[in-house]
Amino acid sequence: MALDPTDYAVISQALAAAAREMGEKLIRSAFSTILREARDGSAALLDRDGNTIAQAELIPMQLGTIGSVFQACAETYDLDSLTEDDFFIINDPYSGGQHLQDIFFFSPIFHEGQRVGFAASVAHHLDIGGGSPGLSPNARDVHSEGIVIPPTKFSYSRDWNGGILEKFLRANVRTPLQTMGDCDAQIASNRVGARRVGELCSKYGAAKVMEVMTEFQNYSERRFRAGIAAAPDGVYHGEDFIDDDGIGSEPVRVRAKVTIAGDRIEVDYEGTDAQVRTLLNAPLAATMSATVSCVKSVLTSPDIPFNAGVSRAISVKVPKGTILNPHYPAPVRARMNICYRAYNATMKALAQAVPDQVIASGFDTTTSGCLSWLGPTGFSVYLEIYGGGYGASSSANGCDAIDMPMANCANTPVEAIDQDYSFFRVERYALEPEAYGHGAHRGGAGFQKAFRILKDNATVALYSDRFRSEPQPLFGGTPGTRGACEIHRNGEIIRLGSKDMRDLQKGDLVVFRLGGGAGYGAPADRALAEIETDIANGMLGEETARRIYPQFAGRGGA
Repeated sequence: MALDPTDYAVISQALAAAAREMGEKLIRSAFSTILREARDGSAALLDRDGNTIAQAELIPMQLGTIGSVFQACAETYDLDSLTEDDFFIINDPYSGGQHLQDIFFFSPIFHEGQRVGFAASVAHHLDIGGGSPGLSPNARDVHSEGIVIPPTKFSYSRDWNGGILEKFLRANVRTPLQTMGDCDAQIASNRVGARRVGELCSKYGAAKVMEVMTEFQNYSERRFRAGIAAAPDGVYHGEDFIDDDGIGSEPVRVRAKVTIAGDRIEVDYEGTDAQVRTLLNAPLAATMSATVSCVKSVLTSPDIPFNAGVSRAISVKVPKGTILNPHYPAPVRARMNICYRAYNATMKALAQAVPDQVIASGFDTTTSGCLSWLGPTGFSVYLEIYGGGYGASSSANGCDAIDMPMANCANTPVEAIDQDYSFFRVERYALEPEAYGHGAHRGGAGFQKAFRILKDNATVALYSDRFRSEPQPLFGGTPGTRGACEIHRNGEIIRLGSKDMRDLQKGDLVVFRLGGGAGYGAPADRALAEIETDIANGMLGEETARRIYPQFAGRGGA
């Protein structure tokens, strides 16, 4: 019997709404600022075989391959033996995960004894053990980065709520209140998803709901293929670099060859540099997420549901042993930064095919800044994800001071920081004037955030990039601006590397500077009104405007 279009529309949108509700439940139930405020977590619904159906619009990097992360569990256990009391947990980047801080929970959904799907959630946890609080920039293997959880089945009634898994995790993390609270938020999120799918099954029948799940994926595939088919066939090349590997000073290259043939696309990273000794490597799942997200954002409409159907039309080849697909036990904590270079390289290749649909490079770097303090009763760990300025496009300026497209984390308000942390305070949080590239459309501006350390025995750790190189423009624009991290101490400025860790003293001022995005198009083509608006808003000086923009220098009355 053919699926009724009205039933399909109602059920498919109800599934999408359920995934969004799961995401809201996850964030509103969280304990840590990294999840509660920065929203560094995600939620999704999967079909009975673990294929992604619908996702909350939170973190693209975490969700792009959540179905493939699940497959590591499906390959280890018999899905038909599951009960409603069971759940899967995984964070192992060498068994399908991304990095250890992202812990995935998968809960089976049953209706009248039949498995109809899975609820999934993932959160970036504040601390998961490892060599130093929050993050370990000096890690040389994945085990130095924290606890490794292979794909494992547990029982809620036996192993959680005081059970062995909860006890084990609580004993091995520095921030048990936040870590266990965020795990509970994930479990609550999954239960919301299970409840909503169960309600749909009760109203429409499990068979019809599962049929809609299949057709929803087919719908995304059809629209994704149509977007690819609209682009010109051909072979296109792009490359980009991170500054260094955190030890030496040589840049690390990512190369992408993009082949469009009809309604299929292939991205091949042959020629990308080998894996490195530091935490900058990216496991395959992360590279896949970055690639699929870039292709979808450039070639297709944003309203296409991001589910398993999307991946059917794209092939991604990543040589083993490269920085985008390393051998165990390479550390992978900062995988986001090399994934951004995969994103950038693919974007540059696509710029040759569809120049009006791409954006110039933004700061495109996840800067994870961690401040920690060891007091008489335990650790206090603060982690924030910073973005910078977004790249400009053919139709608009880049966004100012925003997280980058693969992370999509929110601002952590100063008020929330003050409420949770007593060993430092925020003294400055402001846009940086002229911290962007120019063009027909300018890049988004970077910003500065500064922290005054109020107690001894604190540390700062970070990983970032673009401290040496600027974001690259497109079609005649100018480059974006670099980032930096400094410690201001008694009149001295101590400059940190982009992958670094230092002890702090009471009174230190730790300053994070986030760079701005690159411009798109020739500066001479920029609208005079936009230039004057930037000047009026204090974002551009008149001297710079005269030097960069001939239409401003030559205007009447100048």
